[in-house]
Amino acid sequence: MATPTRWVTDTKAGHSQWYIERFRRLAAEGADLGGEARLVDAMVAPGSHLLDAGCGPGRVGAVLHQRGHRVVGVDADAQLVAAAREDHPGPTWLVGDLAELDLPAAGIAAPFDAVVVAGNVMTFVAAGTETAVLRRIAAHLAPDGLALVGFGTDRGYPLADFDAHLTAAGLVLEQRFATWDVRPWREDADFAVSVLRLPQAG
Repeated sequence: MATPTRWVTDTKAGHSQWYIERFRRLAAEGADLGGEARLVDAMVAPGSHLLDAGCGPGRVGAVLHQRGHRVVGVDADAQLVAAAREDHPGPTWLVGDLAELDLPAAGIAAPFDAVVVAGNVMTFVAAGTETAVLRRIAAHLAPDGLALVGFGTDRGYPLADFDAHLTAAGLVLEQRFATWDVRPWREDADFAVSVLRLPQAG
């Protein structure tokens, strides 16, 4: 990993374990943790090949796996990936920097029908690597695949910058919502879910 992510530089010691235990507790309490996965599932065919980019402890990828999809999850934090492997067997969970993502080199050659980037991942990647992250995501998409990227608009990553970065990465914005349950986008929304695709020929 060339540059530490903001997950490392901008959080306190023990944050990863706190995050793991937080979602284990929420799951045990019966909280609804599948909102992002429901939207992805609604937008892809059954049994799709899906990438959970910045998977954390695996909550989104786990639900997609339960719904019959073939899931690969990648996160730069080895502690989070270890928790995903422990709590959610089935998907393939890998440690890796999204800015340097090269899954064919790891033996996963097939492109992805969709990539989900949930949990404010884009606000935690290393500063200055946002375009590289989106470019590597684009490189792993099937020609007609899509990427769904969600993050808070108040977390220091202006949406205008994100839009410039996705364009520089060779992606196009197809749709934007204010929530993962597809409430209409508005300029004062505190969250943005963007649906991205590769440019279509013709």
